[in-house]
Amino acid sequence: MQTRRMGRAGLDVSEIGFGAWQVGADWGEVDEDTALRTLHAAADAGVTFFDTADVYGDGRSERLIGRLLRERPEIVAATKMGRRLEQTVENYSPEHFREWSDRSRENLGVDTLQLVQLHCPPTDLYYHPEVFADLDAMVQEGRMAAYGVSVERVEEALKAIEYPNVASVQIIFNPFRQRPAGMFFAEARRRGVGIIVRVPLASGLLSGKYSRQTTFSSDDHRNYNRHGEAFDVGETFAGVPFEVGLEAVEELRPLVPGDATLAQFALRWILMHDAVSTVIPGARNVEQAQGNAAAAAVPALDDDAMARVRAVYEERIAPHVHQRW
Repeated sequence: MQTRRMGRAGLDVSEIGFGAWQVGADWGEVDEDTALRTLHAAADAGVTFFDTADVYGDGRSERLIGRLLRERPEIVAATKMGRRLEQTVENYSPEHFREWSDRSRENLGVDTLQLVQLHCPPTDLYYHPEVFADLDAMVQEGRMAAYGVSVERVEEALKAIEYPNVASVQIIFNPFRQRPAGMFFAEARRRGVGIIVRVPLASGLLSGKYSRQTTFSSDDHRNYNRHGEAFDVGETFAGVPFEVGLEAVEELRPLVPGDATLAQFALRWILMHDAVSTVIPGARNVEQAQGNAAAAAVPALDDDAMARVRAVYEERIAPHVHQRW
């Protein structure tokens, strides 16, 4: 497992991280023992960056990460805030920030949060400098060591990094969502902003394990949010229509090298972009956590493979997603 520098945050993190949305039980039930074994398996495989949020399982995910942090104090635990109330700029207030950060500090069992990210706030928020001034104040208060943002759209990311103390941007990026690799990656790298890649497997589409017959439980967002019924549809299958994604996966499958899986191929493709600090696939069990971490050992992809991934995106996927996010 290699480490990469997360820019302004001053953190060295594993290039494969861990996204803890699934262990919060928002993707169907994951019992606590299984969740803890999964987290330990990731840490044992060299993962040092764990990303959670205060709303994942209403704090359950944070509490689980907090238990791991007490055993493995060397890990980095990043969390997010902002989704506990209706998404209005007014709700991103100094009072709510402190209420939310107090709750996260208690859940994680720390005095100072290592990295706090605004959790996909409304676009208008990025035009309110007083919000970012208050985040600066919270750093001075010792509530957090650094802060960043999690965004839905490239335009939001570009606006966010105009603020000098935004240390990181979390954004969806994978073979089915390639737009961030253009202007945003170059600008983030120029400014020393860390990039955390989420939804790297397009909610499992890029695992290559799904078919038209695959079903998801009623409490799984891949069932109830396919058309954006609960939150931004770009968070579910990266915004790609399920059947379109299945067809594109079959075109990518022949590119997978050696004994690697399609999921590992997709993660390695992301890591081919030097601007990326870490990629945070989720896992529901030990085997998935180990498999994700093993992507770090997949050899670099050659130019032909990279060109073919780009061609599949442009031909099949881009018309559905490129201009939307």
